[in-house]
Amino acid sequence: MPTLFHPYRLGDLALPNRVVMAPMTRVRAAAGGLATPSMAAYYAQRASAGLIVSEGVQPSLIGQSNPGTPGLHTDDQVAAWRPVTDAVHTNGGRIFAQIMHGGRVSHPDTTGMRPVGPSAVSAVGEVFTPTGPQPAPAPRALDTDEVPEHALAYAAAARRAVDAGFDGVELHGANGYLISQFLSSNANLRTDRYGGSIANRIRFAVEAASATVDAVGAARTGIRLSPGGGFWGVEEDDTPELYAALLAELARLQPAYIHLEATADEEVLVGLRRAWPGTFVVNPSVPMGPKQTGRAEADRWLDLGADLISFGRAFIANPDLVERLRTGVPLAPVDEDTFYQGGDRGYLTYPAYQYTA
Repeated sequence: MPTLFHPYRLGDLALPNRVVMAPMTRVRAAAGGLATPSMAAYYAQRASAGLIVSEGVQPSLIGQSNPGTPGLHTDDQVAAWRPVTDAVHTNGGRIFAQIMHGGRVSHPDTTGMRPVGPSAVSAVGEVFTPTGPQPAPAPRALDTDEVPEHALAYAAAARRAVDAGFDGVELHGANGYLISQFLSSNANLRTDRYGGSIANRIRFAVEAASATVDAVGAARTGIRLSPGGGFWGVEEDDTPELYAALLAELARLQPAYIHLEATADEEVLVGLRRAWPGTFVVNPSVPMGPKQTGRAEADRWLDLGADLISFGRAFIANPDLVERLRTGVPLAPVDEDTFYQGGDRGYLTYPAYQYTA
């Protein structure tokens, strides 16, 4: 049985271990959605991961969810990312860019535009804005002929990601953002070909993935999903059937992997593992849930058939996470107050484990 520290072949990439750094919003980008030298140092510190998946990167201005997040829709943004990917590769790592369109989880104070979504249904909760949290506004429902351009935005960002030196991209289809909104049975109230039936509600996700595969190749394309996750008020009243149908369509594209969060019952997730013919990545923790992923949870999911295991919060405070997991030394605690505050404290200031005689 493979362990967390056995190598793995992911498309053209030889991963030295099966530890994936999960995408995590850190809001450290400069004005204009530009990556920074601190971001290069942050990712390079964690390059011992088998694979790094970057924080969510907006594929367009209207796709931006939070202030302070980076983009991949301008030439300047591509140029700003190159030192980041170079730093990761120089340190022996591999990195995918997560392409994240926020859809309705945004605010005009952040983008200057009214958010868009499958329907004019507001997200539940407050969204981050430059002046602090505000209630999520009602989005503008996309016209039918507008929907394909937003699917194509993922592919355009993927091309820019490859130009910027990323090894591939992960489409953010989880956690209540745009792809997840189309999958939903309460955020998507459409009656056209993108709403209603399961076949229609998965259409946007499949079109975005298909366009991205066409743009950069299947081996450079992954997708993250959160079956039944319920983030930002998204509901799915038919989760097992919905995701079985989605994975069947995605399998035809032969992407590099699917990346599932443990947001559904284990029986549902194991069923999806059995149905999926390719690489299966699992994050055993729920984002911002009460418990972060550790070695025990990783080993259990490897036993259940996962190929790779992603770790989120554990990577924030432990840049040497792979070595700590390998040797069993304690994991450093994370300072949640510094998650989104900007600056280098709580970003670059976590040291590697200090061994004593």
